[in-house]
Amino acid sequence: MLWFVVLSVYQVEVDSGVESVLLPCKTTVHLPEDVTVEWTDRYNRKVHLFQNGSDKPEEQNQDYKARTEMKRNLLEPGDLSLTLKYPTDRDSDTFTCTVYNRERKILMKKQVLLEVKVYQVEVDSGEESVLLPCKTTVHLPEDVRVEWTDRYRKVHVYQNSSDQPEEQNQDYRDRTEMKRNLQEPGDLSLTLKYPTYRDIDIYTCTVYNRERKILMKKQVLLEVKVYQVEVDSGEESVLLPCKTTVHLPEDVTVEWTDSDNRKVHVYQNGSDQPEEQNQYYRDRTEMKRNLQEPGDLSLTLKYPTDRDSNTFTCTVYNRERKILMKKQVLLKVKVCQVEVEEGAESVQLPFKTTANLPEDATVRWIRYEPYRTVHVYKNGSDRPDKQNQDYRDRTEMKEDLLKTGDLSLTLKYPKERDTGRYCCNVYSKNIWRWKTVQLTVRGQYCRYRSEVSTVDTGQRSVL
Repeated sequence: MLWFVVLSVYQVEVDSGVESVLLPCKTTVHLPEDVTVEWTDRYNRKVHLFQNGSDKPEEQNQDYKARTEMKRNLLEPGDLSLTLKYPTDRDSDTFTCTVYNRERKILMKKQVLLEVKVYQVEVDSGEESVLLPCKTTVHLPEDVRVEWTDRYRKVHVYQNSSDQPEEQNQDYRDRTEMKRNLQEPGDLSLTLKYPTYRDIDIYTCTVYNRERKILMKKQVLLEVKVYQVEVDSGEESVLLPCKTTVHLPEDVTVEWTDSDNRKVHVYQNGSDQPEEQNQYYRDRTEMKRNLQEPGDLSLTLKYPTDRDSNTFTCTVYNRERKILMKKQVLLKVKVCQVEVEEGAESVQLPFKTTANLPEDATVRWIRYEPYRTVHVYKNGSDRPDKQNQDYRDRTEMKEDLLKTGDLSLTLKYPKERDTGRYCCNVYSKNIWRWKTVQLTVRGQYCRYRSEVSTVDTGQRSVL
């Protein structure tokens, strides 16, 4: 005989750091002696199992071992609620309490939605440090172990009354600091130095006793805000700002790197070090020379392209390679967007740069995916022999383009299949410029196929 099934979901909210949370489940009817009570999460993992009058910890999923507790007397109408200890954000879930009889027939089912709120800290990239708070109001034994972790790695370990740097992940080495006196009720907060966007994470402070039993657990979500700079593809340069208000020693090293850890610019021993630059950035960067006074470590990046969209980090080291300052800038290089209807006579892909370009400059328009050479101008004239067949007799550039700096390309009779990303590169021994244009040709539907004349050749082609 089916008793009743309750499918409504009760909601519980709790802060990370509390000792436990109660997932309520109550019944107003008598239960037989041989019932099975099973608490599961949304993945149907067993959170807690009560069967034959006792708990069955061996049936629990590993994530919930030694963290759950349930009432013992279930035969009288009453409380099947579950206590979950040391909840974290990973415990935010929908938990289901199911009561079965001996034949595994459901007598009752109830769900509880648990939301574990995590304290948030925000800091700007470039700050010297950020504090991840964790406080306790109870006395801790002398032999406690305190572990700060991110989602996967050990950030800081304190045991036997001292820090254990050998247990830290390499990314946090020499960047963390914690209070020393933990025996009195007080502060287990962690100072994290030189925060960057790579430090955005949820950090967990866990306190263990000698037997590795958890005494306390708290989480902090760290958000690191990165200054953003936007520039159009094709601009002559962009400034990546980095300023300091303190005096720097004469022997500092300033390193600008990108998110792939490639060296963008290196300043050391009072001068730039171009031989240490990644080849991609060679001859494209410039930095202030006088760094000893409080001032400007900003970097000028010349001829930015969409490929330069990246997070750049300015790091200042002293002679011993100790970090004195770190700041990040997110660069977004916007790609010019051009739209046209299929059937239009032509469309222009714009690119204007500095006038009076060198006479030996080569101008090349290409297309990505699939790669095609669209138009080439070299030695003072167009080079149709270098074009891909798809663009033969369909492209045109301005006269005196090197004098005017107008490198725009006219594409005749654009078709839907011409949709794609086009790049113009102008280069010689002394210059290099680049611009990207995204072309979208919207197809026309429900129309007759029409013939149009190709002006340059007199031939007719069917679109």
